[in-house]
Amino acid sequence: MPTFVMPLFGHAKLKLTQTPRAVTPFGGLTSFIAFLHHRGLAAQLQQHLPWVLTSPNAIPLPHTFTAFLIGVLCGARRFAHTEMARADRALHALLGLPRWPGADTVRALFHRFTQGTIQSFWRPLWIWLLGMVSAPASGFSLDLDSTVFQRAGHQQGAAKGYNPRRPGRKSHHPLLAVLAEVPFVLHGWLRSGNTSAARGAVAFLQEALALLPSGMTIRCVRADSGFFEEALLAFLEGQSLPYLVVARLTTTLKRRAAALRDWQTVDEDYAVSEFRAQLMGWSTERRFVVVRERVREDKEAVGRRLLEVPGYTFRLWVTNCTEGPLELWRDYNGRATIEQRIEELKNDLAADDFCTQDFWATEAAFLTVLFAFNLLSLYQRAATPATGYRQPATLRAAVFVCGAILGRSGHRRVLHLSATWGGLDKHKPLLEAVLRWPDPTSPKLNAETNVTAQLT
Repeated sequence: MPTFVMPLFGHAKLKLTQTPRAVTPFGGLTSFIAFLHHRGLAAQLQQHLPWVLTSPNAIPLPHTFTAFLIGVLCGARRFAHTEMARADRALHALLGLPRWPGADTVRALFHRFTQGTIQSFWRPLWIWLLGMVSAPASGFSLDLDSTVFQRAGHQQGAAKGYNPRRPGRKSHHPLLAVLAEVPFVLHGWLRSGNTSAARGAVAFLQEALALLPSGMTIRCVRADSGFFEEALLAFLEGQSLPYLVVARLTTTLKRRAAALRDWQTVDEDYAVSEFRAQLMGWSTERRFVVVRERVREDKEAVGRRLLEVPGYTFRLWVTNCTEGPLELWRDYNGRATIEQRIEELKNDLAADDFCTQDFWATEAAFLTVLFAFNLLSLYQRAATPATGYRQPATLRAAVFVCGAILGRSGHRRVLHLSATWGGLDKHKPLLEAVLRWPDPTSPKLNAETNVTAQLT
């Protein structure tokens, strides 16, 4: 007996039936998968995954890794969600996967990772990605920041620490370094929840800088007050790296800022100035840039109020840059993009949701999400350079979601893209763009030998 449903609006019944044909809602992934094939992702995974399975029935590890990666791009927020594509034979055909791994198989892959295998697997992959990045002539802005991943349970590394949304609850406290102009996550660490923002920052930066190809330069390192530490500043100076770091308003700095008299007026609300100071425990005197903002009823002022100077708020940066205070203030405002990148990683790609009991498995999943973000960024530079950067959720809705049916024409499999979703007219230009995208004229990847030497 046929099955009918009534539409929410109207009176014409709708008959329900089924089709044996393979249907996918993600036909728009065609150009992205073509991009991955064109850039050689499969060969990279086969070369660098450090394990070989001997069972003839086992799903190859590169297939499992790819299934998780695609699941993240399709909106999975848990390991179990990756099974939503298990029956999607059309997507399997696009990827060339004869079988789709279950959630337990995906978890088992990440549980193989240790600290050593994370280093040996991910560093070469990051260098491979950096080979597709075109460096601006002036160099990159490298932004540092940390964030909080909420945890519920007793996972390794989850501890009570800084957690503004849920004080007293356990969390992880990852550290990120982002190239602002691409955008591209250069490096990421998953850390225990009870670590401070700057803890391990010097070692973290050493690893990040070792990934950069020779000739790819850093124009400025920018960070908030959590990184206002003598050890980090001294390291940056030792590497001859320009930096711009928000200063914590200690008693000494408050007093020096309140005593300033030589202000450069920007407009009726803002003024800038500077001074030099050597704080207790510091090895040298450093330059401080100050922005003073008038407090207004119609706008929430950024910065801290000083009791000695009512009616104004103050923000201070420590820097070794030579530009004027106004130029440096404008430069630092560009760092706001890292906050957007972190929100995209958490809200659009669920970087904070893939968690297991094992710390290294959780970090491996976290790095996979960062890897997916970088692939999306590079894909957009190849496929839609005129459109500019679009956040992952927007890209998913605007490009990747497209109904398609898998069929055959003779002995050849055919994917029929739905014309109501744009069809071939929409996706063929994207395919052509990614296939003709040339290798960027960026520096040689000498960093790969540096990382290999470090690993051995």
